[in-house]
Amino acid sequence: MKRRSFLTLSALGGVALLAGQCTPAGEKPEKKTNGDRLRLSSQEGVAPGESLNEKLDFLEEHGFTGIEPHGAGLVDRVGAFQKALQNRAIGVSAVVAGFRGHLIAKDPAIRKEAMDSIMEILEAAGALGAAGLIVVPAFNHQESLPHQESRELLVEQLAALGNHANRHNTNILIEPLNRREAYFLRQLADAAAICRDAGSEGVGCMGDFWHMTWEETSDLGALISAGPYLKHMHIASRQRRRMPGEDEGDNYVDGMMGLKHIGYQGYISLECGSDGDRRETIPAAARLIRRQWEEAGIL
Repeated sequence: MKRRSFLTLSALGGVALLAGQCTPAGEKPEKKTNGDRLRLSSQEGVAPGESLNEKLDFLEEHGFTGIEPHGAGLVDRVGAFQKALQNRAIGVSAVVAGFRGHLIAKDPAIRKEAMDSIMEILEAAGALGAAGLIVVPAFNHQESLPHQESRELLVEQLAALGNHANRHNTNILIEPLNRREAYFLRQLADAAAICRDAGSEGVGCMGDFWHMTWEETSDLGALISAGPYLKHMHIASRQRRRMPGEDEGDNYVDGMMGLKHIGYQGYISLECGSDGDRRETIPAAARLIRRQWEEAGIL
């Protein structure tokens, strides 16, 4: 039995045991029914089209209900997005990065630059109805404080940023990456614990199936561990970060089972390249995601 399969079965057993421990004797465990909505999104740069309207037309045609813009320059594009989204069945799912500096930098000036620019983008994200702004605390190439000091600082920063986000009806979303890109934050359980410690309703986290391939022993367990703090998801093929389905054996069913179990109501957004014509590979990826979402049961 493959390691990932074994650990997934172990996670399933643990969830079943926990359900049994939490259910009073003689009562049937409550069946979750609210985690059955699939909402597809794509990053703006992934969708084909020369203009924002062309990208939105393509995504709507193929059943997507979300678009994920980059944060750089978004403050100046809020009006254009609001106009383009009028009378459409599609909205802004989340905003990705685009801020300056990084939060856990050794240099206080870099930390302040990050805080200030993140707050600006959070206001734009809120104006567009986005679930949040996706933030990586630091990449490997960015000089940062030692781990424990970084964590303590990040919790303080997120409390302030989360309160600012909450005032603008959005969230700041921290993203775990794989160790080749970031050592500080790599697993969803750690991200959820940081969100909890920040103690602000405007702080959440997001998951990425591609990063999870390298860092999580179980998609199911990882997503259950994130629980209510999980506000957004990225998806790509599991080996080369192409469109889902462009790598052999791309499978997300266990993760989707976890999403259904926690009643996830957010988007699953494409963040990937493609070997083929995106006008063909994106609809194919959407079909695969929908099929596997249907295959995933509810615990």
